Amino acid sequence: MRAVTVTKGEFRVSELLTPTPGAGQVLVDVLRCGICGSDLHARLHCDELADMAVATGYEHFMRSDQSVVMGHEFCGEVVDYGPKTRKRWKPGTRVVSLPILRHGDQPHLTGLSAAAPGGYAEQVLVQESMTFPVPNGLSAEHAALTEPMAVAWHAVRRSRIEKGQTAYVIGCGPIGLAVISMLKASGVRTVVASDFSPRRRELAARCGADVVVDPGVDSPWTSAPRKSGISGVTDVLNLGFDAMEKLRRLPNVPWWYVFRAAHTFNKGPAGPVIFECVGVPGMIDQLLTAAPPLSRIIVVGVCMESDAIHPAMAINKEIELRFVLGYDPGEFRDTLHMIAEGKVDPAPLITGTVGLDGVDSAYSALASPESHAKILIDPRSTAIAP
Repeated sequence: MRAVTVTKGEFRVSELLTPTPGAGQVLVDVLRCGICGSDLHARLHCDELADMAVATGYEHFMRSDQSVVMGHEFCGEVVDYGPKTRKRWKPGTRVVSLPILRHGDQPHLTGLSAAAPGGYAEQVLVQESMTFPVPNGLSAEHAALTEPMAVAWHAVRRSRIEKGQTAYVIGCGPIGLAVISMLKASGVRTVVASDFSPRRRELAARCGADVVVDPGVDSPWTSAPRKSGISGVTDVLNLGFDAMEKLRRLPNVPWWYVFRAAHTFNKGPAGPVIFECVGVPGMIDQLLTAAPPLSRIIVVGVCMESDAIHPAMAINKEIELRFVLGYDPGEFRDTLHMIAEGKVDPAPLITGTVGLDGVDSAYSALASPESHAKILIDPRSTAIAP
């Protein structure tokens, strides 16, 4: 089969042996595969990522001196089964899968491990237990975006945002756009998106952002149509005074029970929920400084460098800082069905398609935020430019 391999940051289209499915695995013809932001990082910085993975207990991340087939956002058709499978779907059935394989008791990240070649190829192996049929005749283009949209869905769920809270999405690259889409799909009424790029701001609006801000011109914090009652620590302190004055007017009421109930049911005063989708040094500290008190910051962007923050700023504002990664199988399945049922539309993210011979040019194009958001690979296409 034809596939794109990367070694020491250089892409090459090669003829490789057709993968043989092992125990519990399925061979799939790739219809579409997306190029992920983590792929851009891994191409040039995989050794740093591998060292970090080892420190967290995963030892199989790709290294620069290996020949690796990347690609973990894909949709394909069932071709054949390995041993110890239930042969759940007929050949030709369109499927998507979590990008993870297991050899023995060792998990490998598909497209990010030499032992689990990915979707920049005509065929790919998937784990039957982690694979799902594509419902409702959903197109391969949209089904291939299940994986990145599931990342966003996980971030939104982990944020515990309520529909009446204001969401701020800082950075409108592919993951920021996916977060915007998922926030609106979950019913959040006010989403403020911020990015310096005019093209990305345009896409943010198409994804459903209620307010789109150029941070070089306007502050996102003052752009929300619904103004928060909390803009500084003084507001938080005055809330305490106001609450106590009202509660103590009530005779024979144990006012402290009200505070206990508020804590138990998470119904006390709260700031907005902020999604950091930039992933560059200094961004988290900027948000800690600028965000209103009682905000919750969800770090979705992946910063590959050391960073520094001022903890006292976060402490004085009692800001919650939460980091998120990936998704679980239930979130992946639910994301697929949300797309297939029209509850979320990934179409604005897709800005180009190339064949295997166009992967290198696609990476070059993705370096410019004014040109593209998500480029898909069609292994049967002859296109060399997105």
